[in-house]
Amino acid sequence: MKLLSFFNSSASYRVRIALGLKGITYQTEGVNIRIGEQNQLAYRRLNPVGLVPTLIGDRGDAHGQSLAIIDWLDRAYPDSALIPASGDARDRVLEIACVIACDIHPINNMRVLRYLTDELKISDEQKNNWYAHWVKQGMSAVEQLLKRNSGRFCVGDSPTLADCCLIPQMANALRMNCNLSGYPRCLAVWEACQGLPAFIAAAPENQIDKISA
Repeated sequence: MKLLSFFNSSASYRVRIALGLKGITYQTEGVNIRIGEQNQLAYRRLNPVGLVPTLIGDRGDAHGQSLAIIDWLDRAYPDSALIPASGDARDRVLEIACVIACDIHPINNMRVLRYLTDELKISDEQKNNWYAHWVKQGMSAVEQLLKRNSGRFCVGDSPTLADCCLIPQMANALRMNCNLSGYPRCLAVWEACQGLPAFIAAAPENQIDKISA
């Protein structure tokens, strides 16, 4: 199995966490999205959307979109399930994951920020304000959702898809100097995850394809 990814991509980070939690061995191949390698024809043949990550299965089948990849992993490797099969827990996990992956991340990812600066010519200060605004709106919602749940992690006492999404989002927010002190429940989950090998191994700073910031 091979993961085509970028070390600092939060979507790639989610999938690395999931693979680690399931104990799946895989190879990593870096795709430098800062210089546009995701737009090369060979990559687009695997992932027509031109985003990272892409997971190549043992049979050579290509899978894109981080949430879809993790759902596929759960079905193909059902041990250590990351998405509860049914019930309230499934609803809560998917709700939290979708707030992060569908509401916060898409409007703050690299291609959007580059469009704001390169095409709309906004200043770096305006770009950072944009980023912080959407992080505040989204994380405020996540904090309230987490308060509905008990346990060490987002939903219960074991990591789920929700944690796979939350930790990369918080890492990006911290890298962008966003103030997260107003989200104590999120920070508690962050601390719980930092001691787990799967989260440590998946962190951007621990990737072999890491490039200079």
